[in-house]
Amino acid sequence: MDRQKFESLFDMSGRTVIVTGGTRGIGRSLAEAYVAAGANVVVASRKPDACAETEAHLTAMGGQALGVATHVNDLDALAHLVTVTVERFGGLDVVVNNAANALTQPMGEYTPEAWQKSFDANLRGPVFLVQEALPHLEASDHAAVLNVISAGAFLFSANVAMYAAAKAGLMSFTRSMAGAYASKGIRVNALAPGTVNTDMVRNNPPEAQERMKEASLMNRMAHPDEMVGPALLLTSDAGSFVTGQCILADGGMVPH
Repeated sequence: MDRQKFESLFDMSGRTVIVTGGTRGIGRSLAEAYVAAGANVVVASRKPDACAETEAHLTAMGGQALGVATHVNDLDALAHLVTVTVERFGGLDVVVNNAANALTQPMGEYTPEAWQKSFDANLRGPVFLVQEALPHLEASDHAAVLNVISAGAFLFSANVAMYAAAKAGLMSFTRSMAGAYASKGIRVNALAPGTVNTDMVRNNPPEAQERMKEASLMNRMAHPDEMVGPALLLTSDAGSFVTGQCILADGGMVPH
């Protein structure tokens, strides 16, 4: 390992990355990191104003950026996201499925509408986005997919069972995609955050936030920036021999 090769491990120059849910929380930190690493970054979010603000922010950082209002429940919107990305930057190298819906209902009281909304956002959307991106990923020399799941996928998560089940399903698809796409030169991995100081967590009552914090060995919430290292490892050349895996960035929440 010479210095030049070492310094290139996390270099994303010239690559194009889509980050769903990229206007706040973990997604925003990842978008900033990819810009810092030299990538062209496309952020997707439901809100056009948030997309425009994030695009301007990333551009001010010195990056090539694009914000595209996208509802991940809408398959036509996912197709549009891929199309405009390729039109703008000429290709697509990395897909980061970070957008999520934390909708929850008590077990035994589910409604079909809530079920569909949860699984569409947390499972169907990510799978179909990768499917839309597949021809462009196949054409890339550095193709990678990162599915952001949750430590909850590996735990008793009765209070957020729909969310956890969809994330567990996405973990299963991560392994299946890795197996299906390895011959195409596409690596597929998952990142499972624990309790991170994001809007999704802060929307819980204070006592629930405290329980979530204390569930990990480190007894604290992570800053969204703490997800950058694992994400870059799994989507850059630093992780060139890693596929079908999950990094638990959870402060020791999930036992092994």
